[in-house]
Amino acid sequence: MNKIGELREIIKESNNIVFFGGAGVSTESNIPDFRSEKGLYSAKSEYGYSPEDMLSIRFFLKHTAVFYDYYRKNILHTEAKPNDAHLALAKLERIGKLKAVITQNIDGLHQKAGSKEVLELHGTVYRHFCMDCQASYELMEVENSEGIPLCHNCGGIIRPDVVLYGEPLDNYVISKSVDYIEKADTLIIGGTSLVVYPAAGLITYFKGRNLILINKDSTPYDRKANLVINESIGKVLKKALEEL
Repeated sequence: MNKIGELREIIKESNNIVFFGGAGVSTESNIPDFRSEKGLYSAKSEYGYSPEDMLSIRFFLKHTAVFYDYYRKNILHTEAKPNDAHLALAKLERIGKLKAVITQNIDGLHQKAGSKEVLELHGTVYRHFCMDCQASYELMEVENSEGIPLCHNCGGIIRPDVVLYGEPLDNYVISKSVDYIEKADTLIIGGTSLVVYPAAGLITYFKGRNLILINKDSTPYDRKANLVINESIGKVLKKALEEL
């Protein structure tokens, strides 16, 4: 049996699947990974800073206008559509097999595909709020504004509801993610190199039968997995779910 056949059998026998995903899930929707060599080069050549620097809370507070210029050009991808991976995971949830998607992505594509239980470890670009009065703002308002977006109510600076470098992850999202992972019989990890902490540390809570890694490159956890597939995650999940 080939690896996709193996994955299909595991899915058939599982009733409590959790998916944990990273940037590689969204690159197939043409959202570039800002940590890639190309992303790093373009940020340094245009701005003189690395993406990690510009997406830090320190940089946001000190160079807010530059942050927003980079954010609008490189982080917002409202035209992006869900790919085969997002659609397969939504299907898996609909048929009752998948209990939760835990994602490091902030692009909202899992929800666009129809997934209901999505835990966003790093927040989402679809929510923004005033740092002073906490008023909420839609993505489109920020995307269509110029320079630093300011609150209509109090004039305070509006920020994205995303976890910037140097900020802690949300405790509620973390504890809920841990709970899902601990109860899962199968954990599918896709599109992540598993080197970004603390998010990558979540998989140490998994106690179930099947650990599956789907990623184009190898990860530090490959030896602990029951099944490793180094291919496109969209292609793999679409094929695996064809007969379900």
